[in-house]
Amino acid sequence: MKLIIATIKPFKLEEVREALTSIGVRGMMVTEIKGFGAQSGHTEIYRGAEYAVNFVPKIKLEIVVSSAMADEVVQTIATTAKTDKIGDGKIFVMDVQSAVRVRTGETNEDAI
Repeated sequence: MKLIIATIKPFKLEEVREALTSIGVRGMMVTEIKGFGAQSGHTEIYRGAEYAVNFVPKIKLEIVVSSAMADEVVQTIATTAKTDKIGDGKIFVMDVQSAVRVRTGETNEDAI
């Protein structure tokens, strides 16, 4: 099993969710986060005063899938979330040693 962690732009969330559902992803965790990367924030003007926005709003997706499905999920996220502009996000893939569905006690791939 693989844990896929992706950061994407907030307005891409619904499009990415629909694309992942269409390839068979049955669940994901979504968190609103703030961060910065290559874009290092930006400046904005509010009531005539300029101020720095050091952390940019992002969405973090956490998805656990079978190892066989991981590459397809990564490719789907990368294609769907892409805007060709700085700040499109990152995708990380990690191994998952075990999983347990709390309600039924199912383990590993049966739990996802």
